[in-house]
Amino acid sequence: MLIDYLKAGFPAISILTHEPARAEKVIPFEGHWRFFAWDCMRGIRQAGSAKILEEIRDPVDAINWLNASMDTVLLMHNLHLFLDSPEIIQGIQNGAELWKSKGNCLVMVSPIIQMRPELKTVFTVVDLPLPDTDDLYQIQQELGGPLSIKPNRKAARLARGLSEQEAECAYALSLVKRRYFSSRIVSDLKSKTLRATGLLEVWSPEHFSNIGGLSALKQYIKSRAKAFTPENEHLPRPKGLLLCGIPGTGKSLSCKAAASILGWPLIRLDIGALKGSLVGESEKKIRQATQIISSFGECVVWLDEIEKALSGVKSSGETDAGTTSGMFSHLLTWLQENTSPVFVMATANDITKLPPEILRAGRFDAIFMVDLPSNRERREIMKIMNARYGTNISLEFADQLNGFSGAEIEQVFRESLFTDFGTALNAVIPLSRTMREEIDALRNWARTRARAANTPDDEPETRKIRTSAPGSSTPTVQ
Repeated sequence: MLIDYLKAGFPAISILTHEPARAEKVIPFEGHWRFFAWDCMRGIRQAGSAKILEEIRDPVDAINWLNASMDTVLLMHNLHLFLDSPEIIQGIQNGAELWKSKGNCLVMVSPIIQMRPELKTVFTVVDLPLPDTDDLYQIQQELGGPLSIKPNRKAARLARGLSEQEAECAYALSLVKRRYFSSRIVSDLKSKTLRATGLLEVWSPEHFSNIGGLSALKQYIKSRAKAFTPENEHLPRPKGLLLCGIPGTGKSLSCKAAASILGWPLIRLDIGALKGSLVGESEKKIRQATQIISSFGECVVWLDEIEKALSGVKSSGETDAGTTSGMFSHLLTWLQENTSPVFVMATANDITKLPPEILRAGRFDAIFMVDLPSNRERREIMKIMNARYGTNISLEFADQLNGFSGAEIEQVFRESLFTDFGTALNAVIPLSRTMREEIDALRNWARTRARAANTPDDEPETRKIRTSAPGSSTPTVQ
């Protein structure tokens, strides 16, 4: 991964990774350069080997050692922890020109970008990508080979987004529990690992049959799902959808259903939870989260109530030193440039609060308006609620639920378990009544700016109007 940089004579490179041992394995290659590694406990070693060549533990002495070498790449682990030392800063600055002339390169291996201003123009930052499906499949072969256990391609695909060590632990646990590479165990452990990072959460998909109505939205997702199949690689891959609408109408549930339609895991990205108190921490977390998602691949990313997470973008420079603006900028770039098979589902209750940059073509494939359910949809929702709560409420009451959202209809059914339906109906006050003006404004906005997600009611038979009956000058209707 460094060959082009080395051929171009780059003197110093910063490799961002949480897998230093893997970096030592994948960076070296056969050819012109020799690869060595340094850390403050063991000194200088051959990269990928535990054998110590020079007991040089001081980083300044290690830099001087590189100065005396030729065509050498020195991987220095955790060097960022020593960058407050004036001697190290000066040593790198002095060595940079010398290394270019002697074909050397200093590679700083660290999990974060922690660069002194004096060194920002010296180092080039490169990300070490997480293991891909082939790498993860090879780990299975190495673990299962001695035990005559066949590798599982699906389990390898599900492990994407994990580090090499995390994937190895998941596979080992699978062998201990099931004696084969279990996709379910890998998926469960992956969910726990991602949750422990505090960056992402894995949620269970919802079967689309549990959503009443929204046939236009369901059909859109089904038709675009074929673009992710191997036989349709010529089709452009959809990026995702933005769902706006009234609270409680099924936007979040639709995100879960999208994962069910595509047959992919559902990952929830909470942008607000990524904000940290330290300078640069929030931007670092959003970069890590999107890197994991891109490496994960074949997943639905759920951005719930995105307008709240991105509120204050315009005043970010005055209120939070540009933190929200920096996170928003990275998210926009990622939405535009991401090439991995990822489908983003974002929801917004008040789309007017979103910055215009995120609404332009290229970020999302379409914007859908999720309105209050039609009569036909209310009947579907009532069938689902009757099955869920064991009730037997007549579908004829659908007319009385006009103006109720799906969540409010469910609340009526829950209330009806303790009282009669009429009392339960009167106990729930719908938002369409309490926030009529806001809802009308949202509908007016979406009328010419968004697609309709709802299932329309069956239209009555069209009456044919004839200009006049035979032998008569009066128009008639038939």
